[in-house]
Amino acid sequence: MLPLLVFTTIVVLSGCGSVSHALRPDATSAVPLTSALDPATATSAEPPATSADPANTPATQTIVETPPPPAAIEPPTISITAWTDCDGTLTSETVAGAPASPATPEGTDGADGAPAALAQKPKDEATDEYDVEDYDPWEPFNEKMFEFNRKLDRYVLKPVATAYDKVMPDELQRMISNAYDNIRFVPRFVNSLLQRKWGGAGRELSRFLINSTAGIGGFWDIAKQEFHIEKSREDFGQTLGFYGVDAGPYLIVPFFEPFTVRDVIGYVIDGLMQPLNYFIPLFPEQIAMQAFDKVNERSLNLELFQGFEETVVDLYSAVRHAYLERRRTLIKE
Repeated sequence: MLPLLVFTTIVVLSGCGSVSHALRPDATSAVPLTSALDPATATSAEPPATSADPANTPATQTIVETPPPPAAIEPPTISITAWTDCDGTLTSETVAGAPASPATPEGTDGADGAPAALAQKPKDEATDEYDVEDYDPWEPFNEKMFEFNRKLDRYVLKPVATAYDKVMPDELQRMISNAYDNIRFVPRFVNSLLQRKWGGAGRELSRFLINSTAGIGGFWDIAKQEFHIEKSREDFGQTLGFYGVDAGPYLIVPFFEPFTVRDVIGYVIDGLMQPLNYFIPLFPEQIAMQAFDKVNERSLNLELFQGFEETVVDLYSAVRHAYLERRRTLIKE
């Protein structure tokens, strides 16, 4: 009987120790209180498995998405059409450009102390030619004359050409333009010879003979339409450049296309070679013929400057650069 009483006392004391450990506030066991009291509701102490469903993702989880790299930005392309030849021919020029880098704003020095336009070129191309082709010491005067010519075109020449276009058929306008162009054969032919461009001189002579006969005085450009013979664009300004004469300052005068001092001299010499000036010796008649030629050419190009001013920030500089670049290219050809 005594051994049984001792055994019972030991079991009771052991059970109370286990319960008291579960009820201690500082207990480190992960088992909940209800689990200790009610074994039927006991749950596993293991952490729940992470669900693969994104909706069940814990709130503390942060998903970082890497944005795609920005697309390359193409530099804007500006199309410029201006009076770029000394014979009055309208020529379209395309100039590509982009805003200057914030680190090297336009007109400031680059890292090596050179102008920004030169700093963008390879060092073997950064020559004094840039300064020559943009030499514009008379810019204040030129800007005023440029604005005058621009308003003259907008308010006088274009309205007159628009009215002229309504009464003159397009085909007749092109015939008149071809006839004027055929008369200008002499300066182009002579300057091709002076520049030793024998192929250009041969083309000009062939065009004049074909158009003056089969083209009935040049009213039809048969040489181009049937024989694909293109005209040359040589003038005495290019001839002077061919022999090393500097262009001189950029210059704009009323009623005329842009010039350089060298091109002004060339324009006068080419005028002396125009046969029409000898057939119509009186000055007023010559002015009237040239004015009629300008109106006819403008009528053929009524949409010439449509939307042009809105695409260029600095219209004066854009036209100047287009003209000088065009002249430099013609001399190098």
